[in-house]
Amino acid sequence: MGSMPRVAVIGGSLGGLTAALLLRDLGCQVSVYERSQEELEAKGAGIAVLEATWRYPVERLGVPADDFSAKTNWVRFLEADGSTEFEERRLYHLSSWNAVYRVLLHGFGKENYHLSSEMTSFVDDGAHVTIDFSDGRTDVVDLLVCADGIASEVRRTLLPEVSSSYAGYIAWRGVIPESALSQETFDALYDSLTYQVMENSHILVYPIPGLGGEVEPGQRLMNIVWYRNVPPEDFEEFLTDINGDVRSVSIPPGLVKEQDLIKMRADAQALLAPQLAEVVTGIKEPFLQVVYDIEVPRMAFGRVCIIGDAAFACRPHAAAGTAKAAEDGWILAEELAAVGGDVEAALSAWELRQLALGRSLLARTREIGYRSQVAGTFKAGAPDLVFGLYGPGN
Repeated sequence: MGSMPRVAVIGGSLGGLTAALLLRDLGCQVSVYERSQEELEAKGAGIAVLEATWRYPVERLGVPADDFSAKTNWVRFLEADGSTEFEERRLYHLSSWNAVYRVLLHGFGKENYHLSSEMTSFVDDGAHVTIDFSDGRTDVVDLLVCADGIASEVRRTLLPEVSSSYAGYIAWRGVIPESALSQETFDALYDSLTYQVMENSHILVYPIPGLGGEVEPGQRLMNIVWYRNVPPEDFEEFLTDINGDVRSVSIPPGLVKEQDLIKMRADAQALLAPQLAEVVTGIKEPFLQVVYDIEVPRMAFGRVCIIGDAAFACRPHAAAGTAKAAEDGWILAEELAAVGGDVEAALSAWELRQLALGRSLLARTREIGYRSQVAGTFKAGAPDLVFGLYGPGN
């Protein structure tokens, strides 16, 4: 067996942290470089915690999933009048980006987690990778893992021909404290992942931990994801924030134009079940995320690899984006262990598996999005709507 490589991970979000933890457990010396000046925080981003996401905290850190996620026992589809169209018992763990990040960062520690570290260039000479940072620092490693997200600079450098493709719709996002809801609405929603299907649209509403990590019903936040079509010709105007800046990925809380908020709230009153309308219209600062597809032909380049959204950005309909980023790390560690730390051999085997996973997930989420937003064939309770990374429920 060879010795394990020295590793730099670019991007200290969930995928980067999971990969860093797994590679460190394998015996690698790992440094994480995050360009943000402060520890990361995502305002109001709920995520489903699939097995690949909770596996590291639960198996390696001994933190039960119930400690950092809200638990629901039902999936329900509501009619516009608020009655139940379909329901089934299904346990989900639903969390927030912040809650999972806190657990992973605590597990990794801050000694080798470097903030204010923006990579400006890297050179792979076949034996090592030399990395330059904007403040003049350099690092030399055996393996460079790039987890720099949907707007990945590394992807642009390595695969300039790959571009993001707009799916034709955006997602309204936001949260409201459960304590701000009427008793009737709380009772209807607190134990369920709740959908409503409309013409060329659907919404999901579900509880996530409170800002301080609270997971007790009544102390959590209620999170929404509402998909609405925005034609490409209206895209730039719609994605212009209150300061006149055209956004490409999202408009953060507090920066959405007032006229768009007014229209969204009016649409919620007109289209949504009363319980869901109460949640949506009560959110103080809704924000917007653009839905994109990104597909890469390669993920490994000598001693460099790209993981998570830096490689494949898949629509959220399988709730598997975070899980896919985590799984990229799990499989990378597995392949490195199998070849005793031989970076190029490990990346070659890893790439085959992760390209196949990325392509299958992307195809599945495109299909669900098409049925919902275009074809009108998105049906309450359809078995393939069950969340999962490798397939529904898997």
